Amino acid sequence: MTRKIQVHQVDAFTREPFTGNPTGVVLNADALTEAQMLAIARELNNAETAFILSPDGADHTVRARFFTPRSEAGFVGHATVAAQYVLSRRHDAPRRQQQKSKAGIVDIEVRGTEPDRRIAIRRNPPPVGRELNDRERLAVLDALALASESLDSRIPLRIVGAGGTRLLIGVRGPEPLKHLKPDLARLTTLSAQIGAAGYFVFTLTPGAPDHLTESRMFCPALGIAEDPVSGNAHGLLGAYLAQLQLLTRSGERAHFTGIQGHSLHRPGRVDVELEFSGETVAGVWISGQAVSIFETEIVF
Repeated sequence: MTRKIQVHQVDAFTREPFTGNPTGVVLNADALTEAQMLAIARELNNAETAFILSPDGADHTVRARFFTPRSEAGFVGHATVAAQYVLSRRHDAPRRQQQKSKAGIVDIEVRGTEPDRRIAIRRNPPPVGRELNDRERLAVLDALALASESLDSRIPLRIVGAGGTRLLIGVRGPEPLKHLKPDLARLTTLSAQIGAAGYFVFTLTPGAPDHLTESRMFCPALGIAEDPVSGNAHGLLGAYLAQLQLLTRSGERAHFTGIQGHSLHRPGRVDVELEFSGETVAGVWISGQAVSIFETEIVF
């Protein structure tokens, strides 16, 4: 018996085709085996592909599995934006979803309508982990060809997150970002040594009219030389900036926009909203737009 599955190619965190972060989205994936999902992810050859499945419990409305061409990932922010964007285009699509993946359940909201429709994802606040020691810091800077004087002295190099950890590295202005020359082999080795799967290098740009941060991210240990636009990393960044008191709060909320991807000619934008309970971050929303590139079917 042959069966068909719907396959979509979507650019996330953008409304301009061929920018942002490209992602595969496979609908009606319940009948696929794990080996088939991995094979499809290899064939589509995006950094990640999202597979949408029916719920298997009463505590969520949809399931998602995420595969790189190498292996399964617990949760992927831009692939969630892409998948929920595809689902939101259905005439009976709900405005709210609870999406289950191997990393747990996240709340989803569809905000606005075309052409301003956005997908928002709420996650629990990530743990802000340890600061690098001097030896580790110098090794990372050397692997990035980044001078110590280019660092933002207000922002220690710190590992943030649980599971999908990233080393957050604040620099002074956009120029150091442009001149990074990552040694991917050394960064891969350092990931195992320091316990961070990727390196999120960012700068604060308070003078810019439409964003607060600009960034680049390298994850060679995950098979990603440079990630165009990462929603998850921006959520980690929001939690860290809140701890450093580098965000402007409005009551129990703080909001900022980050841009990423210009170095790869795939610019994108991520909006981050933090919920506070007193001085503690209670929740992190990441949101963004998306655009469909093509859709097709695979026949088995």
